[in-house]
Amino acid sequence: MTITSTGPSSIQPEFEEQFAVRTAHSAKLFERAKRSIPGGAGSTARMPRNGWKPYPLFVSSGQGSRLTDVDGNEYIDYLLGLGPMILGHRHPAVTKAVSDAIADYGTCFGLPYELEIEAAEKVVQAVPGIEQVRFTNSGSEAVGTAVRLARATTGRRLIVRFEGHYHGWQDTVYWSNHVDPALAGPQDSPRPVAMGPGIPDELKDTLVVLTWNDPESFVRLMEQRGHEVAAVLTEPAVLNTGCILPEPGYLELLREKTTEYGALLIFDEVITGFRFARGGAQEYFGVIPDLTTLAKGLGGGFPVAAIGGSTEAMRLVADGTYSQSGTYNANVIQCAAVSATMDILAEPGLYERQRAVGYRLADGLANLAAENGLDAYVAGLGTVFQLWFSAQPIKNWRDAARTADEAAFTIWYQEMLVRGVLFHPLQFENLFVSLVHTDDDIDQTLTAAADALKIVARTR
Repeated sequence: MTITSTGPSSIQPEFEEQFAVRTAHSAKLFERAKRSIPGGAGSTARMPRNGWKPYPLFVSSGQGSRLTDVDGNEYIDYLLGLGPMILGHRHPAVTKAVSDAIADYGTCFGLPYELEIEAAEKVVQAVPGIEQVRFTNSGSEAVGTAVRLARATTGRRLIVRFEGHYHGWQDTVYWSNHVDPALAGPQDSPRPVAMGPGIPDELKDTLVVLTWNDPESFVRLMEQRGHEVAAVLTEPAVLNTGCILPEPGYLELLREKTTEYGALLIFDEVITGFRFARGGAQEYFGVIPDLTTLAKGLGGGFPVAAIGGSTEAMRLVADGTYSQSGTYNANVIQCAAVSATMDILAEPGLYERQRAVGYRLADGLANLAAENGLDAYVAGLGTVFQLWFSAQPIKNWRDAARTADEAAFTIWYQEMLVRGVLFHPLQFENLFVSLVHTDDDIDQTLTAAADALKIVARTR
């Protein structure tokens, strides 16, 4: 989840007028919310500064692939809570499993229980790189644990990460997400840039930031400082800068060099986990990390995260040398949701079927953009993708900042929203396709897009 806007998100006068009429109750609730909630929303990611202009929609309910706002407008939902609703809203099997578990067990004990084991066993069975797993409460917690565990394991302090990736809000990793290239320096050797105030400047010396999909700079860094590196931290596909896939051989190179120099490879699968495949991006791309962080899709919409890895990578957690603690870790709601979600995701053919649904939408959008003469293309893997308004392929954050037409994307978002299709208003986010979106959803979305992209083309 990106929580800093990268540029202006202009409001078309026609959209502003339609939006005001359609969402009058949302406007009133936003003004009310601002009196008791800082910024009027429970996360910076939901505020106007992050594209939700002139104010965010307030939601009444979600069901399956649809979301309804407080003014009664229904949307085909490709925002999906920024990714967690991999099974759509209120999946009946997961909802029942959680409700039954609360009735049968309770909610939180401060002690282990059998359902925790069942949930862990199912995650271990699903994800290739996980032999042991601990549940926690947010992706930020999981990544923070992975980074500190890597340092504890190796006795080293240096973390290698990449521009355009987002790994949570903790001081140790809240760097170089969407940066001003003038501040970050040259593309072949960027400088770490803190993404907000209050982060100690001294922490920059614990990081090396590189450009994604640039094998030469990575090899050079490892040759020069590989024996100082505790871990390489990466999204296996960049879903915090639109959708950027790894170039062929790139993930394999990260695996090869971390092994060679005794560093750990951490895959941040907070978003990619369970989305490309049941075993996550590591299954899909065939590259196995030492540590994996999970969240979003893990609980089918319920709040849960996890850190897992090989038995060797988790040994300091296992013997208590590293204290991975939390009052709400592995609570009943989490474990019931994880257990039920893992069962659903094991359905044979589920991912193949749903990737095909997603590709039909992605291909349809790409064809409509081409028919309208727009410089645009789709990047992704069926169940998550982005329509990039760019004349050239985007391989990393610098490409995105330099070539993406954010204004065109904003118009497209606005025109789709008034036609009943919801996704994130910023070009550097994604469209998520759940495992319950239907062909009818895709047909309606493409019908809306045919009109919306004509309007985009008239403005370029």
